[in-house]
Amino acid sequence: MEIKLVGALDYKKVRKLLENTSLKEEEREKLIEDLEEVEVARRSEIVSSAGRLSRFAGNVFEILGISEDKTLAQNVKYASMVSGLGHNSITDHDYLVLAIKDVSVLIEQIIIEERFASFTIKSRREVDFSNVGFYNPFDEKEQKTSYDDYTKSLFDQYHKLIEKGIKLEDARYVLPYNFHSNILMGIDAHTLKDMIIKCSKRKNAKIKEVREFGDALYKIAKKHCPYIIEEIDKEEYREDEVGNYLEDVIEKEPYQILEKPKLLSHTENVDDTILVSAIMRRYQYPFEKAYKVYQEACKSNPNFKEKLMKKIAFEGDKLELSQASFQFQIPLSYAVLTHLTRHRTHHIMVPDFYPNPDLTQYKTPPKIRDKEKALYDSIFEKNQEMYQAFKKKYQLEEEDLVYFTLAGNMTNAITNMDGASVEHILRLRECNKAQWEIREAVTNIHKEIEKLDNTEAFRSILGSTCVTRGICNEGKECCGKVYTLKK
Repeated sequence: MEIKLVGALDYKKVRKLLENTSLKEEEREKLIEDLEEVEVARRSEIVSSAGRLSRFAGNVFEILGISEDKTLAQNVKYASMVSGLGHNSITDHDYLVLAIKDVSVLIEQIIIEERFASFTIKSRREVDFSNVGFYNPFDEKEQKTSYDDYTKSLFDQYHKLIEKGIKLEDARYVLPYNFHSNILMGIDAHTLKDMIIKCSKRKNAKIKEVREFGDALYKIAKKHCPYIIEEIDKEEYREDEVGNYLEDVIEKEPYQILEKPKLLSHTENVDDTILVSAIMRRYQYPFEKAYKVYQEACKSNPNFKEKLMKKIAFEGDKLELSQASFQFQIPLSYAVLTHLTRHRTHHIMVPDFYPNPDLTQYKTPPKIRDKEKALYDSIFEKNQEMYQAFKKKYQLEEEDLVYFTLAGNMTNAITNMDGASVEHILRLRECNKAQWEIREAVTNIHKEIEKLDNTEAFRSILGSTCVTRGICNEGKECCGKVYTLKK
């Protein structure tokens, strides 16, 4: 694992520029250290200025001047005090971009659930992961060697499927959830603080790698965002009290992965909710008057609802769409879970990674089912055997066994999307260029919404752009559907 702050001054380039000067090596290194201190000091000046701005007289430049006249220690102390009072928004103004090398895809999934951070991740659909490496959670030699050998065998099977003509996007379903991922993460200091606490002092800290990741982030924060450290240090490790309570009162039973997404709850009268809100927004009418005007417009103009909905979705800022909400439970493989979680505008809950999910439940890509089903099934059966063997032989806790989850294993995720998120996700994921499993899932989400009354106008904006607008944004990679529809 390696994490570097890259969204700041590139000291490697500075060092190279200074090589051509008359400075001695120790003088160059001292200058680099001074530059790093200046950068950290500036970060603290900005954050402490945010804290002073709401409390001190004077304009923003005068407040910045006050912070600039303070020492680093004074600004850190003040910023820590303000954020310690609960005003964490001041730390939103410090933003870091981190390059994260060789963490497991499990780490990727845990941190990507943080909705206020931004992530770019190497595509498993396009890149061969045969030689990316993997994380081994064990320290004891026998366990480590045995797990190394088994994980390598899974990579061999992955490569064998590729050699048999299976596409990368399907072969990856047999990869264990410890294969290495590389990530660019943009994150503000407020969210960084929450992520460090989540990884080092909450239930997932029982997973060794998650704890190591939290510790690595802590070291970066201590150097570059020292004003969040006091709040982190005050936090004690907290057990999963919700899970512990549920285990006390509910006896765990086998579960079944859903066959397709299920709509759990939704806004009543979706069309009315969205369209009346547009009238209230424009004219500031009370609801009763806005609804009466809306009904009159519908009577006088049969196309009013659909035309206004399309104006909102395709020509407006879509805020009215966010007034409607839909809660779904969605069965997905871990292979494509990030295709859903990376959409940061909806609130998603992924079931816990331990106790282990049911390893007998997994997704089989159609092309593998047609050509290599016996081999594929044998991989998952062997994985279940290895999980049980490790658990019995080494008396391991569930959190030590999370990496026996394969990318093809399934989970029932729960999410709450507003209307804008539904439109956005279906627009991207119903496209023929989208990965087959996520396209299958969102198509079924679309079908669930089609069953609802009072959604005719809303349904007119759902789907890929070739269907809703008669255009395609894929350029040379266009599948041609848009031309068929136009004919």
